[in-house]
Amino acid sequence: MIQNIVMALLFGIGYVLIIFEESLSFSKSGIALLMAVSLWVVRSIETSVEIVTLELQHATSEVSQIVFYMLGAMTIVEIIDAHQGFKLVTDCITSRKPKILLWVIGFATFFLSSVLDNLTSTIVMVSLLRRLIPPSEYRKLLGAVVVIAANAGGAWTPIGDVTTTMLWIHGHISTFSTIKNLFLPSAISLVVPLALMSLTSEVHGMGLNTPPTPLLAYDRSAPRGKLVFGVGFGALLFVPLFKSLTGLPPYMGILLGLGVIWILTDVIHYGDLERQHLKLPHALSRIDSQGALFFLGILLSMSSLDAAGILKVIANYLDAHIANVELIASIIGVVSAIIDNVPLVAATMGMYDLSTFPQDSEFWQLISFCAGTGGSMLITGSAAGVIFMSMEEVNFFWYFRKVSGFAFAGFTAGIMTYLAVHNFPL
Repeated sequence: MIQNIVMALLFGIGYVLIIFEESLSFSKSGIALLMAVSLWVVRSIETSVEIVTLELQHATSEVSQIVFYMLGAMTIVEIIDAHQGFKLVTDCITSRKPKILLWVIGFATFFLSSVLDNLTSTIVMVSLLRRLIPPSEYRKLLGAVVVIAANAGGAWTPIGDVTTTMLWIHGHISTFSTIKNLFLPSAISLVVPLALMSLTSEVHGMGLNTPPTPLLAYDRSAPRGKLVFGVGFGALLFVPLFKSLTGLPPYMGILLGLGVIWILTDVIHYGDLERQHLKLPHALSRIDSQGALFFLGILLSMSSLDAAGILKVIANYLDAHIANVELIASIIGVVSAIIDNVPLVAATMGMYDLSTFPQDSEFWQLISFCAGTGGSMLITGSAAGVIFMSMEEVNFFWYFRKVSGFAFAGFTAGIMTYLAVHNFPL
């Protein structure tokens, strides 16, 4: 018990330090790594070293898969960007009106996330925004839209979010039923924030008082840019198919794609010393390795709380004191904005089996929706938010002031939509 209290306090202190990183001038990556190691050290004090070592090996195995995937996806996106590949996308976006751009970016991310995953979709779309719009408050807001849209888009397909994939693999939800029942609530959870954001001064005021935001100019197109874009984007899209065909984890698929891109760029630019910046080793030097370490620290911290049973205690408390299924799922969604949704969903699956709630029951579908979209309410509540935070240097309080209320409104509207459709089918 004392161990769990100390771990909870350490996590709370670390979380607060990450929130106040700019005021304290500390690196959030350093804080996250220090927090992770400290939590595992405390975990080892009252527990057998052999047991903790096995727990840590299991946690590292799961966490490293996500980090490898993130590094692979970021590198592929970076090499596409180096070849001016996103120019193909930005050329298709003809509108310069801030409101229209807000909706275009939102729904492009929403559908992209449904076939990729929210992490990769965020990396792709934020990279695109960097090419599309100069640094500004408006670009930050569009980046926040990407986070909300990526989480919403990932909630209505089994391959769009790690939590829906977990539920799908374990047989709690099926493909067709998930798409049929969660598409509309997920879309509503995006539409509501977009409608509200359209009225903000950063968007509404721009259209009235300032010239339209210009697109950043691209340099001369790199050789074989279209080919690299096609192969790179195809590699990202191939990952779900690779997983389905082989049964191997997604990071193997992304590493396969990375290897193909690596060889391709070596062949294309063979012997040309002036094109070294277009090769993959140079792209590796430009990716956000600091953000990857931050991600590693956060995930290892969460895994320590999971290993200690702290998340299980929270889930059991909800089960004992709240009988309403919809309310439990909603609370899990809110809590997932603070605590990583993966161990939360894992704990929920451990609490309830398929004999209690059968496949595709209202409970599992709500868990899938709430855990997926609830993380949008805080920037640290989802993988999409964390990667956006590291790529655009957005702090916790900016997101909380500017975006959290909109995300909560969308989250609530999505739940109400699901309950309305489920209880009053047409």
